[in-house]
Amino acid sequence: MTRDEAEELLKAHVKNDHMLAHSYASEAVLRALARRLGRDEEAWGLAGLLHDIDIEDVGGDLGRHGLEAERLLKEAGIADEIVDAIKMHNEMAAGRKRETEFQHALAAGETITGLITAVALVYPDKKIAGVKVKSITKRMKEKAFAASVNRDIIRECELIGLPLDEFAGIALSAMQAISDRLGL
Repeated sequence: MTRDEAEELLKAHVKNDHMLAHSYASEAVLRALARRLGRDEEAWGLAGLLHDIDIEDVGGDLGRHGLEAERLLKEAGIADEIVDAIKMHNEMAAGRKRETEFQHALAAGETITGLITAVALVYPDKKIAGVKVKSITKRMKEKAFAASVNRDIIRECELIGLPLDEFAGIALSAMQAISDRLGL
């Protein structure tokens, strides 16, 4: 499946503009991580783009989120490794712990997008261009800030060999590169 076909599939299931922006941000981050780690940029990008394809279909039910995506993406002919990473980004529904580099990268990569977005939104201009890595890592320590963002999942970056500072920098640069598309 091409990237454009994947985006069409995503848009057939996800209508919320914020969820679409999150998907684009996740795609950008996963592509950047793949480049940094020498992995398949297309596969990792598709995983980032499609990881929340079922969120509206399941009505936000985290007990089912990822399982419906698995069925949908298998029917669409998406490669098994991509489907597996997508399913495993929600361990609760999958019923097992993440084990592979790809699984950890997707979970950490899509999660940090929420923190970076929240940091940008507290800036006076609400733009990602001015966000610094130091601001992201500082906000990681503030449990009350963007409280719904799971810091433990973001720290899975260390399981793929990236310290938090470097990981945050990669994610921030990736999101800054598509800031217009994100509305940030």
